[in-house]
Amino acid sequence: MERIAVLAHGQFPDRAKTAVGLLRYGDREVVAVLDRDRAGERVAEAVPDVQDAPVYRDCEALVDDRGPDVADTLVIGVAPIGGGFESSWRPDVRTALGAGWSVEAGLHYRLGDDDEFATLAAEHGCELRDVREPPVDLTVAEGVADEVGPRVVLTVGTDCSVGKMTTAMELVDAARERGVDARAVPTGQTGIMVEGWGIAVDRAVSDFANGAVERLVRAGAGERPRDRPGGEPLPALDEPDLLVVEGQGSIVHPAYSAVTSGLLHGAMPDALVLCHAAGREAVHGYEDTPLPAPGEYVDLYESLAAPVGSTAVVAGSLNTAGLEPGAARTAVEEFAAAIDAPATDPIRHGAGDLVEAVL
Repeated sequence: MERIAVLAHGQFPDRAKTAVGLLRYGDREVVAVLDRDRAGERVAEAVPDVQDAPVYRDCEALVDDRGPDVADTLVIGVAPIGGGFESSWRPDVRTALGAGWSVEAGLHYRLGDDDEFATLAAEHGCELRDVREPPVDLTVAEGVADEVGPRVVLTVGTDCSVGKMTTAMELVDAARERGVDARAVPTGQTGIMVEGWGIAVDRAVSDFANGAVERLVRAGAGERPRDRPGGEPLPALDEPDLLVVEGQGSIVHPAYSAVTSGLLHGAMPDALVLCHAAGREAVHGYEDTPLPAPGEYVDLYESLAAPVGSTAVVAGSLNTAGLEPGAARTAVEEFAAAIDAPATDPIRHGAGDLVEAVL
């Protein structure tokens, strides 16, 4: 099993969704989380019910304490707005490469284009993995995603960082527990790191975003991908009963509405699950932009999808982190009433109701 250290400086756990996603859903062993603000703690103190690990100040402290063989890979577990690489992370990457570890990131900044990192990787015989890099042969959509055999569900959001990836993963797990052959379709860096395949749609040229999503849906549905010069990481898969496409962004987001539209039109989903964070009133990072009321999103998403393929919001997923149990139950009930559909917090209350709704 590959062993990874996950960098999340100053962001863990609330703003390190890649780190938390790997801890909750990944099949690699997390030997440590790196966060200079929480050094000396353990993951379990901040996030229950996920893979536990110690938190270290930085990569140097981890190597000094447990030796260079403690891990195989350093994973950048945060993705700031714009996907840039923060200079304060550079010493961690240097230390990891010096220890012979590969480095994996889901940023728009390409590790492979960094001369210092490329030189160190070559010297120490390790890899630089830029999982957000799309295949080179993307093209426009053909408008045929609705012809695949499985039922296709897309998670959509009221904002970024409201639980679209989490909802997709929980929905797939809950469906499998009920005997439904379900598969997650990864469209962002965290999903790709967890599932080991996919395309980061927000990195695709805008003309090809719909086509990238369509390709993912067809591959997830079991269509054997043709040989592609870009080395696209889409495996040959059996046809499942249910595909759950990981959503990105939000249709009202000032920066990321384009990728949301690409997912909606490229996937041509049979059903939508609307995701929201309890108490969120403004767009994260754009606090002068208020969010519409949750119920307004139902018409927004359904009407935007309609010219390409009819769909409906059939369920809601509410992130109630930070609320007491009673308040969380009330918030879920209010959210369900607002969108006129069954709702749950899949982490707190399970995703069984979502399975019933999407099927």
